[in-house]
Amino acid sequence: MTDKIENIGGSIIQHGPNSNRVYLMKLDPADLPELHEVVMERVETYGYGKVFAKIPASALEAFLDRGYREEARIPGYFRGQTDAVFLGYYPDVTRATDGDAATAAAVLNISQDKAVSLPPDIEPRIMRQLRPADIPALAELYRNTFASYPFPITEPDYLQKTMAAHVVYFGVFDKNRLVAASSAEIDRGASAAEMTDFATATAFRGQGLARVLLAAMDKAMPQHGVLTGYTIARAVSHGMNITFARGGYRFGGTLINNTGISGAIESMNVWYRRL
Repeated sequence: MTDKIENIGGSIIQHGPNSNRVYLMKLDPADLPELHEVVMERVETYGYGKVFAKIPASALEAFLDRGYREEARIPGYFRGQTDAVFLGYYPDVTRATDGDAATAAAVLNISQDKAVSLPPDIEPRIMRQLRPADIPALAELYRNTFASYPFPITEPDYLQKTMAAHVVYFGVFDKNRLVAASSAEIDRGASAAEMTDFATATAFRGQGLARVLLAAMDKAMPQHGVLTGYTIARAVSHGMNITFARGGYRFGGTLINNTGISGAIESMNVWYRRL
């Protein structure tokens, strides 16, 4: 079962059992304060353990007054001018504590220690932007990689819809086989893009293909009007955190017990970079 996306006035929320949360994906400040009541109705109806919100810093006080806490921040996310603030609110107070905090801290320290730019090299493999004809292979790669995911990226219809709208997918090919992929999800209103959906076939892991994909996305996004790139990476993943640290991204904070991915709810690190 995939989580549900709803339009509430000019705002957008996602909620469901996969991450056991309500996610305020886009805030229209005109919807405050009524939006808080709508969100809490979803929490009470479904028993969600967390509310996760991405908001402009200009709206921060309205949320802090309701008991939210700041967990991460991206400077200049909105058109290079206004910060994005990532907030957490915990109806289930036990969820506010990360049982893997020590591991996550160690991963972060290692990642920042390795933040040395290294030129990616995948010759003779091919890296390119993906096209509609690549969607079946992309869906299969994601099915073989993720036991669960907050968005239905294993479904070809979803990939086709997002590819046609606001997501640019990239892939690495070995002998015409798609062996690694990622996506840049563009928020045109904010002139920002989330670098996400990284997956590498098992036999090709450890070869730095995620770094190749990230470098390609960073290079391509300014052509789409993107000023800021960011990601939300699993806090205990050495590979992804090192990839972004080496890509020149800065650590923005940790979202506690935030996202259902690979079969469990995990804490996530925010990384960002001005492109």
